[in-house]
Amino acid sequence: MRFLVALGIIFGALVLSPILMEPLDADEADSSSRRIVAVIEVSGLIDPIEISYIESQLEQAQSKGALAIVLQINSPGSTVGETRLKKLLENLENSSIPVGVWIGQSGATAQGGSAHIVSVADFSGIAPGSKIGRYSEVENSLLSVTAELRNRRWKGEEAVDFGLVNVVSPTLGEFLLALEDEKIIPKISVEIERADGLIQRGIADDVSIAFNKLSLIDQLFHTVASPAVAYLLLLIGLSLILLDFFTGGIGVAGGVGAVSLMLSSYGLGILDIRIWALIALVVSMFGFAVDLQTGVPRFWTFAGSFLLVIGSLFLFGAHTTSWVPLVCGIGLTVFFILSGMPALIRTRYGTSTLGREWMIGEMGVAVTDITPDGIIRFRDAQWRARVNRLTPIDRGETARIVGIEGVILEVEPEEGAAVDYREMRKSDEP
Repeated sequence: MRFLVALGIIFGALVLSPILMEPLDADEADSSSRRIVAVIEVSGLIDPIEISYIESQLEQAQSKGALAIVLQINSPGSTVGETRLKKLLENLENSSIPVGVWIGQSGATAQGGSAHIVSVADFSGIAPGSKIGRYSEVENSLLSVTAELRNRRWKGEEAVDFGLVNVVSPTLGEFLLALEDEKIIPKISVEIERADGLIQRGIADDVSIAFNKLSLIDQLFHTVASPAVAYLLLLIGLSLILLDFFTGGIGVAGGVGAVSLMLSSYGLGILDIRIWALIALVVSMFGFAVDLQTGVPRFWTFAGSFLLVIGSLFLFGAHTTSWVPLVCGIGLTVFFILSGMPALIRTRYGTSTLGREWMIGEMGVAVTDITPDGIIRFRDAQWRARVNRLTPIDRGETARIVGIEGVILEVEPEEGAAVDYREMRKSDEP
């Protein structure tokens, strides 16, 4: 109860803090005497959250009479439909204030839907080493997408020569000054004399550059909607829920797994995925679950591993992810299933609170020769079993469960067990 109260207080503070702190914002209080250039950072795939944020910031900038709004783009594409993307392009094109787009910093990219945003800007720039291209098909777009635009990317000066951007600007500051030089915005610069006597341009004191980013909550969901994060959260969620399924009751692992699955579901719902590949990933966990009951990697372990690899490689359609999350996801999942999970299960089964004592004394049938390790069938489920070396059990014989160690059942023959011999020796003693 105390935890819930504390959580409520923290949540309320997070919600109310922006409102309570608003009068203390010096820039806001002094906005009437300053000229504003709004800069919005657009990174990652352009999803509904990012588009809504861009549109809200554009509306605020227009209402405040900002000199311009500048989008700093580093995006490999978009996840929204053509209709939603066209609406954003129309809002930017019909803006009452100038719209600038800078692809930066060096190494940034604008491709797919984000490349179309550059095409509707009043003025655009690109940092050296940044790229633009691989345009997506957008009906009735200002830009006619040719095969070359669809398949190629241009870097720096190449993009300027091809007419995709207006200027090469190494820094955002230089791009803002280029807006002034092209008469896109009024004069915002002043000449500053450096200590070495050289004169350089800088931003005037009465100009405020307002940098804007997504809020923490929006950034969380925006990050989740990236292929690598959504994929890894999916595997984490499935693995942890599988762990809790075998360890009796819902614990911390199950809670974390459930949260991971919910976040991944949001991301996968936005991204372009292949449903059959997602089903393959889920079914792979059932394959692992079959052999986890025995503690021995057999056919279903290899089948699960195969489905895990295939599902991982073909999960995403239009969106791509690097080999790093794929290798990490596949490798760590298999390692956890084969090594880590049995150890965790053994640890929890070693406690007295699991309620498995009822199995002791029950009878099973040997599926393989147990000499001293093997497999028995108990109530239509196969378990890994171990017997005393002195009393091996042949395939098809009945075995009695005498103990449980982790996921391994300690068994003995129905008759002639080592325990029986010890009892017999005790009875023969005077």
